[in-house]
Amino acid sequence: MAAKPGVASLPPAIRGPAAPAFGVRGRAVRWLAPALAALLAGCGDTPTAEALRALMPGGAAEEVAAPASGPALLLLAPRRAVLLPVSVTGDRRLWRGEGNIAIATEGARVVGTAGLGQTLASTRFEGPDPLENPRALVGREAAARRSVDLAGADRDPGSMRFGLLLDCVLQGRTEPGWILVEERCEGDGISFTNSFRADAATGTVRHSEQWAGEGVGMLTVQMRGT
Repeated sequence: MAAKPGVASLPPAIRGPAAPAFGVRGRAVRWLAPALAALLAGCGDTPTAEALRALMPGGAAEEVAAPASGPALLLLAPRRAVLLPVSVTGDRRLWRGEGNIAIATEGARVVGTAGLGQTLASTRFEGPDPLENPRALVGREAAARRSVDLAGADRDPGSMRFGLLLDCVLQGRTEPGWILVEERCEGDGISFTNSFRADAATGTVRHSEQWAGEGVGMLTVQMRGT
């Protein structure tokens, strides 16, 4: 099996400016939502809730040093931060980092956020997520529908928006060593385009730009060591 590239092996255009040294199969993806709901209500004592509580605005910020090796999620925009995994269940990971930031991923997909202002509290797919197999998207389109729940940074119930429906179309193409997947989404007055760059040999997504809510916009993230 080909070795998985690290951040240093990404093309310069993908690595971007020098950083600090540092899917879903026909079922609802709400694994982050219970922890966030408990956190927003000021209760809950699960390990995930404890980790998120420390990272929400008002919690104690913690500077996280980058490991020399091992998995890490590099957030390049709209802020710069290194996030390390605090919970892993199959392809699901909860990452925490400096600046009171937490990000939940399912494979390469960002499915939840906290500490970035508006919170992406939940992501649910109707059927499989085509991003699970980027190589199958080369030269063809695949449709996907998902719904998301958003919550305001002030934790006011009036700022929460539930069940926003998004209809998306994904399509892949190749360039030397990489598969580029573009995902166009619209619905409920929202439209955006996500992009994913996957290793051509393994299909593993290494770099992506993903929408994380109207109040946050696009996240630029890189996966390392996963």
